Amino acid sequence: MQQRTLGTQGLKVGAIGLGTMGMTMAYGAAPDEATSIATIRRAHELGVTLFDTAELYGGGTGSNEALLGRAVAPFRDEVVIATKFGFDLRDPSQLGVVLDSRPEHIREVTEASLRHLGTDHIDVLYQHRVDPDVPIEEVAGAVGELIAAGKVRYFGLSEAGPDVLRRAHAVHPVSVLQTEYSIFQRGVEADVLPAARELGVGFVPYSPLGRGFLTGDFRPAAEYPEDDMRSWSAQWQPGNYERNAAAVEQLGALAAEKGVTPSQLALAWLLTRGDDVVPIPGTRSATRVAENAAAADVELSSADLERISEIVPNGAYGERYPEGMMPSW
Repeated sequence: MQQRTLGTQGLKVGAIGLGTMGMTMAYGAAPDEATSIATIRRAHELGVTLFDTAELYGGGTGSNEALLGRAVAPFRDEVVIATKFGFDLRDPSQLGVVLDSRPEHIREVTEASLRHLGTDHIDVLYQHRVDPDVPIEEVAGAVGELIAAGKVRYFGLSEAGPDVLRRAHAVHPVSVLQTEYSIFQRGVEADVLPAARELGVGFVPYSPLGRGFLTGDFRPAAEYPEDDMRSWSAQWQPGNYERNAAAVEQLGALAAEKGVTPSQLALAWLLTRGDDVVPIPGTRSATRVAENAAAADVELSSADLERISEIVPNGAYGERYPEGMMPSW
């Protein structure tokens, strides 16, 4: 797979990565561990080198990180493991709500992540969400100390705005910024992506397939179980759902004309946004991971890109998070 460079500190990864969140949370009942491990190892065989996890994805138990660690153990030195800190996960009822980026907590989470992953270093350590109660300069300083100690290689931020990104970068170089970005979600194009490029920071889009919408395999919110985020996402609710589905149908027609799948079209579109962009589609299926990896070889013409903009001029209908969960840049 084609390699891409993220940031100016030496981080190089395959053009398509793999997000592992759905293997333990957010999209209904998790698959058995053997299936997830097979999917991760198939991704590696296909040239995927960036694997994304987080403390949050295991609900504080470390289960997602441990799963990834076991899967990549045979080829640990050939891949880039990215994980995240930034939440207080002691109360399961507040999962993903209470922030905590105090330097002492960062150190505690990092040590736990190293144990769960079964490794002596984390390649990319992200702040999962900006904590308004902790100056970003303190966060950058704490991660910088971990890098100096050899426990972390690169510093990343997730869902950070231009001001936070600049302030962090002034204390310790930020190699990569991770934020939702897809044909359906383009808010970063106004000022976040330009700021990253101004600083030489790589960009990793999460949910690059519109949380499943852009795969072409979707159904209304009411048909998903309660533990699936699509059951409450505004984009799946009546009114928004029908308009989003109509757009995906048109994108699917364009994909068919090109002999590719809707997922491959969506990922190829992201790859045209710049050589500093590496999407991390999540999947639980080895078949899907092969489909996604093949998107790195799909070429889109200027006419294709114009047609996509005509079909989805302003992104999806419906907010990407409920009020109170929306990251504020």
